[in-house]
Amino acid sequence: MYLQVTNDFFINIRIRDIIDILIVAVVLYKLFTLIKETRAEQLIKGIGILLVLTKLSEWAELYTINWILANAMTVGTLAILIVFQPELRRGLEYIGRSRFLSKSLIEIRGENISKVVEEIVEATASLSRQKIGALMVLERQTGLNEVVETGTKIGGLVTSDLLINIFIPNTPLHDGAVIIKDDLIKAAACFLPLTDSSNVSKELGTRHRAAIGISERSDSLSIIVSEETGAISIAENGTISRYLDSKTLKQILLDMYKPKKEDQLFTRKWRTKDEENEE
Repeated sequence: MYLQVTNDFFINIRIRDIIDILIVAVVLYKLFTLIKETRAEQLIKGIGILLVLTKLSEWAELYTINWILANAMTVGTLAILIVFQPELRRGLEYIGRSRFLSKSLIEIRGENISKVVEEIVEATASLSRQKIGALMVLERQTGLNEVVETGTKIGGLVTSDLLINIFIPNTPLHDGAVIIKDDLIKAAACFLPLTDSSNVSKELGTRHRAAIGISERSDSLSIIVSEETGAISIAENGTISRYLDSKTLKQILLDMYKPKKEDQLFTRKWRTKDEENEE
């Protein structure tokens, strides 16, 4: 009987059914990668347990418990939209940042990114040596205009001198974050949302928590200089990497701005040179 059912299944399946299954599989995989190692992962596990308990209570004829769980799941649909609001926004932003909807920075502007990176790294290194606290947020595809509105608009080209002067203590703009988009400093003295993650080390101050917070809500990369130690850190995708040197920071920024096509072309050229040398 089971063999007959299996045969009927494969006989009746159509190409569009296979395409349908593949699309659903890809969507589920993408959703899993988005919620992996986030609060949503634990919440989904909790929802799964509630679904199992609801079914078990139905089979065991525990009507009161089943009624409570069933109604909790019904009301929970609205609660899910509220609880998952950050993850839903993150997912929609991920779709909006897809390559077919946008071009890389170099493709759009044709600017020499290495110059911008040099200026940022030079300013960071100088601030680190002087133990001057700093927080720079590099905006990417996700717009940060609501953050820019909380600070003072600058609109100047990225230069190490300007960045250093902004963060000099006891100056009007030193307290807060600098927002950088492409080769422009959009604003300074901006307020950032703090992370509410319980996994952040208690030794990290407000500046580091703000950097993690904005990286949780956007695809930006934040550069932090500790006022106490002068240590350089970066925050991206809700995680922080600490105690970086200038060389490492420069490579991270170059990799961030480098378009994929250019990277693949470089790899092909490198392999071609290696093959020629071997010959």
